[in-house]
Amino acid sequence: MTPPTPAAATTRLTVAQALVRFLSAQYTERDGVRQRLIGATWGIFGHGNVAGLGQALVEYADDMPFHQGRNEQSMVHAAVGYARQSGRLSTHAVTTSIGPGATNLVTGAALATVNHLPVLLLPGDTFATRVADPVLQQLEVPHAGDVSVNDCLRPVSRYFDRIMRPEALIPAALHAMRVLTDPVETGAVTLALPQDVQAEAYDWPREFFAPRTWAVRRPGADPAELAEAVGVIRAARRPLVVAGGGVHHSRAEEALAEFAAATGIPVASTQAGKGSLRHDHPQDVGGIGHTGTVTADELARTADLVIGVGTRYTDFTTASGTLFTGDGVRFLNLNIAPYDGHKLAGLPLVADARSGLQELTEALGMHGHRLPEAYVAEYTEDKERWEQRVDACYEAEEPDVRPTQPQVLGALDAIVDETDVIINAAGSLPGDLHKMWRARSRDQYHLEYGYSCMGYEIPAAIGVKLAAPDRPVWALVGDGTYLMMPTEIVTAVQEGIAIKVLLVQNHGYASIGGLSESVGGERFGTAYRYRAQDGTYTGAPLPVDLAANAASLGMRVLRAKTVRDLRAALAEARAADTPTCVYVETETADTVSGAPPAQAWWDVPVAETATRSSAVKARELYERHVSTRRRHL
Repeated sequence: MTPPTPAAATTRLTVAQALVRFLSAQYTERDGVRQRLIGATWGIFGHGNVAGLGQALVEYADDMPFHQGRNEQSMVHAAVGYARQSGRLSTHAVTTSIGPGATNLVTGAALATVNHLPVLLLPGDTFATRVADPVLQQLEVPHAGDVSVNDCLRPVSRYFDRIMRPEALIPAALHAMRVLTDPVETGAVTLALPQDVQAEAYDWPREFFAPRTWAVRRPGADPAELAEAVGVIRAARRPLVVAGGGVHHSRAEEALAEFAAATGIPVASTQAGKGSLRHDHPQDVGGIGHTGTVTADELARTADLVIGVGTRYTDFTTASGTLFTGDGVRFLNLNIAPYDGHKLAGLPLVADARSGLQELTEALGMHGHRLPEAYVAEYTEDKERWEQRVDACYEAEEPDVRPTQPQVLGALDAIVDETDVIINAAGSLPGDLHKMWRARSRDQYHLEYGYSCMGYEIPAAIGVKLAAPDRPVWALVGDGTYLMMPTEIVTAVQEGIAIKVLLVQNHGYASIGGLSESVGGERFGTAYRYRAQDGTYTGAPLPVDLAANAASLGMRVLRAKTVRDLRAALAEARAADTPTCVYVETETADTVSGAPPAQAWWDVPVAETATRSSAVKARELYERHVSTRRRHL
């Protein structure tokens, strides 16, 4: 039996107080740089956490910074934005009450886990002692007394525990930190905290509160896997790198640039990986997949070796299995996660992205390996032609007319430099940005496209700005996304967080409207318009004033009616030191964007039987595309 800890070596605190003290003493270290793991806590208080964690955060306000949120989901988005900008080495905690406050966390938790970004969730829970069942907001489960609404966080969390007794916090907190700092396992971590346990006192060993540093590892490649990888690269005649988000998570951008320059191998990027190379790097060929460039997608179709670096190979990247169709094409997957390393029947190179790229560059250099100049010249010329198409989309010959969406991006492109960060997640903007945006730094392009969550942009911009206070941070949102979650504008105003919101009004779900039309849905239910006599939403645009809404939440708003107005408003917003919104209505209200069309397919199944001609034609086209799908074995 373990002897009791001497009283002199213990500190009597509530569970909530102990947790806050513990979190304030946790650090990460990578490449010799040490920083706090939990930089701050976000919270909305109710009866399930106000007397526990609420009191503890007051008690230790000097040790744990606090941010007041307006929506539980958006608090998670802010924490995720902070974590991504911090290279996954620091994040925020989020506390809520029980009931709807806790269940509102689910979407944010799923987003964090899908994108492998750490966030700590601390929802209140019902009484562990069950002396007051059912409490306000408790969901009773007649067949299972130990289930609460917090159990809905289990499938979207990388680690979940419910702290039913004070002493259970010690192993649970340590496991939580382990998962948050593990580059393979990281994602949402949930510690559900019954409200009575939060306020319960316990004699804690003082060692629990000692500063603790969690080393974030950089594993190198297995020698046998490395040798085999070098062999397949040397044998390839048309190789292509697909750079994913793992390049950014590893801070492997410089290593990738050196690898590409040394070998001449072109680099395409996923949404998460865009910016892995600067847009003007000779080997950068832009986005790949359904929203990719002509240059990258044509290279993908003829590649004999695809080198995935830190990518999950989502359906947008592979064009739903129809993009990589070259004869005998093989896959080499450099990934820290074995699960992703084995995808597409690829040769796995399980390692940290930076370590693996450095080892590959060194090994290939020993053999003097470089691609034939004819291949380099081919993709260089194709890249130049694509840039000319982008210039044409960005250009506005008439500055006194309403801009198209590409011209909005062109106006923004003209005023930013490598210090700006642009944030987006959903709608028609991700496709335009992936095709056309010219990323100037490794972290300028912040697209959340793993979960593509409408409403992410504004709270994420707050998180990014907290992590990088000296940089201009832009949230790019359409009207559909804005209406999902504008509430954290109030937080930005309250805290003086000078984010910039570029609000594009196109009167509905432009992206899904275009998709609906292509799959026989006839844009049904995708426009923000009055209902017409035939029951469809095809009447006049709704008279909503989103600029007035943003202003009512305390934000400074600049309205732009023309291209000329827009250029001036963007410049003014960029120089502002208060939260500022630029509002613009685009010319292409009934089309997706006017940008170059998709260069590769995306599988959205079409009705197999229908009477309407639009669906019948869409099904015929769908079957032609499906016939080109390839399984890589």
